[in-house]
Amino acid sequence: MKSVVTYEQQVTIVESERPLIKPNHVLMKTSYSMVSPGTELSIIHRSGGAQSKLGYSAAGIAVEVADEVTDIRVGQQVACYGAPYVNHSEYLLVPKHLIAPVPDHVSLKEASAAGLGAIAIHGLRQSGLVFGECAVVIGLGVIGQLVARIARAAAIKVIAIDLYEERRRTLQEVAGITVCASFEEVEAAIGSVTGHIGADAVLHCASGAQKELLDRSFDWIRDRGKIVIVGDMVMEFSRGQMFKKEADVVISRAGGPGRYDPEYEREGRDYPIGFVRWTEGRNMKEYIRLLAEGRISAGSLITTQVPLIHAADIYRDYTSRPDQILGAVISY
Repeated sequence: MKSVVTYEQQVTIVESERPLIKPNHVLMKTSYSMVSPGTELSIIHRSGGAQSKLGYSAAGIAVEVADEVTDIRVGQQVACYGAPYVNHSEYLLVPKHLIAPVPDHVSLKEASAAGLGAIAIHGLRQSGLVFGECAVVIGLGVIGQLVARIARAAAIKVIAIDLYEERRRTLQEVAGITVCASFEEVEAAIGSVTGHIGADAVLHCASGAQKELLDRSFDWIRDRGKIVIVGDMVMEFSRGQMFKKEADVVISRAGGPGRYDPEYEREGRDYPIGFVRWTEGRNMKEYIRLLAEGRISAGSLITTQVPLIHAADIYRDYTSRPDQILGAVISY
């Protein structure tokens, strides 16, 4: 089978053996996998002589199902999430907690964003936002777009900002979200939406060193509001900014509890629901439910599709023209 790998800062396609079914696993034939540019470009830039597979979110058809997996059948549509089990490959062997059934009426292309959807949902859960409160979403890549759309579906008041016009235009299709092009527009919107008390939470879905932006976001929250770091952002800020609001600053780790825990992921040992209500697997299933019920749509987020053999083109585009490419999928 073919897979996308990186080494020495290059992206190429390699051949490997199709994986064999294991207990507590599902073998999936991939239809689409979605690129996560922040994570994957970082891996490419750090890559050396050893090959590293890219990707962590995909959807396709279950072709073999272990006896211990009871909610998925052969021939069923499925979505999956989580490296190293999920990557850009023609076949994927996925542990049962990292794969979810997808109803027949749901597009596999949209379902291939299940990993990014789980990350967006966990970020919102980390914010503690509830019905009627106000969120500011900074950065409207795919994860920021999903955060804003899911928050709106949960009856949270949403204000969003991005410097790229195309990303703002894409989110403007969702009624009820205030989309801004500048900090001044954000501040005016917060005053109007909250009656000048401030937003309940700011979710940073951008990446890189953003000290000025992070400092400024403390001015946007209410007293004892919350800052949530969702993107790969350098967490440098002024203590005084945090102190004056007695703000909470929290980081959101990937798709939720269970991520990077081999007993949960590889061994298939679930956490007791009375202690851990929302795991990464349950968050992924929630993303699929939101699609299935029409509460969100992700189709407009996918602006680029290439066949597997041209996968390297996507990474060149994200580097050379990031303002013109939002979500990208590889087709198989």
